[in-house]
Amino acid sequence: MSVPEAIREFDGVDLASLADAYGTPCYVYSASHCRAQYEALSSALANTNHTICFAVKANSTLGVLRLFAELGAGFDIVSGGELARVLEAGGTASKVLFSGVGKRTDEIDFALKAGIGCFNVESVPELMRIEARARLLNRTAPISVRVNPEVDAETHPYISTGLKENKFGVPAAQAKEMYLHARDSDVLNVVGLDCHIGSQITKLAPFQEALAKMVELIDELQHAGIEIKHLDLGGGLGVDYDGTAGINVQAYGKAIAQGLEGRKLHFMLEPGRFLVANAGLLLTRVEYLKPSPAEGYKNFAVVDAAMNDLIRPALYEAWHEVVPVADSIDLSEAPEAAKLANWNLVGPVCESGDFIGHDRQLALREGTLLAVRSAGAYGMVQASNYNSRTRAAEILVDNGSHHSIRDRETLNDLLGPERAALARKDKADAQQSPTATPISGSSN
Repeated sequence: MSVPEAIREFDGVDLASLADAYGTPCYVYSASHCRAQYEALSSALANTNHTICFAVKANSTLGVLRLFAELGAGFDIVSGGELARVLEAGGTASKVLFSGVGKRTDEIDFALKAGIGCFNVESVPELMRIEARARLLNRTAPISVRVNPEVDAETHPYISTGLKENKFGVPAAQAKEMYLHARDSDVLNVVGLDCHIGSQITKLAPFQEALAKMVELIDELQHAGIEIKHLDLGGGLGVDYDGTAGINVQAYGKAIAQGLEGRKLHFMLEPGRFLVANAGLLLTRVEYLKPSPAEGYKNFAVVDAAMNDLIRPALYEAWHEVVPVADSIDLSEAPEAAKLANWNLVGPVCESGDFIGHDRQLALREGTLLAVRSAGAYGMVQASNYNSRTRAAEILVDNGSHHSIRDRETLNDLLGPERAALARKDKADAQQSPTATPISGSSN
């Protein structure tokens, strides 16, 4: 295995200086990369009337959402909290698609009042609830039914969503019944048809198969007097994590244009990972080295980032390239002085599954700064406080400039909600406890 080359800058900003200024672990996102990915995808779809809706679940940080709102993107959300984030970042509710299998009543009400662009409905009970809430609030609910097209995305089973064993969507036959109900409703407005077959798809064939099935269903619905204005084919555009080519977006755009040829459908898609994955780095510093004491043991490099910061390796066995940051290494020394070896990069969390990468050929010493690549999607957004660890800072870099878009969480941030709850409990307990009765007695 070759030793990865060190990097020095990211979008024109010195990484070692960033680590010194903001501390580690720390997420760093390139605004230039996000814009380039968005523009490349939009260009590939130039022959199709389209809207790119960024999948907020990939990265919900306000600074990132604001960047896409400024580009004119729509958004795909899966919770009321994500809708609040989109609106806070300057997004337009009418360009938001609300997906997800478990929409609560309060979330539906929030979306209706905000003027949501479309509910992607995933079950009959959900359709009934949306209809009831729309009637109660005197609103019209724009809806699309998410169809499970029975297409194998040929991806990791945890991120495959288009097969009958997956929890998402409904079969085509059931979708027709739902559309017939919506057609006759006084508060439901049919606007689209939706499907999403999975994530990290690098081949065209699954998309083409799903598109063909959706177009066939649109024709069937049209014969029943149901007009579909937009087709939402979901996201799932694969990216390069390990040197393997991602999706060819020009070929993707051509395939979509061919599949929709002669139709007036508005094409919508929900990319997340494609837009932000390779826009992000996770900076982490080596705390301790534990070289193998004897044959059969592993070499462990304990870094300050952990599974609570980046859970993808533990959750999906995901592979992230890890490279040293140049200015954190004394390049005048021989690589052997920095302990060139095959290292398992592990974090401080008390779990055997806490690792960033296994079997990495690196020259390390305590204090070496490392950059974990492709960390812009499903990184910080899945971070937790496991082991009572505070969450990392997030920094946006843009052609030589940088600024914080999320300050590092503090212990006060972590403990504050619990302190407040305990204070209320203590106050309530004090108010409920009986007052002491003085002991009476006679005086002489």
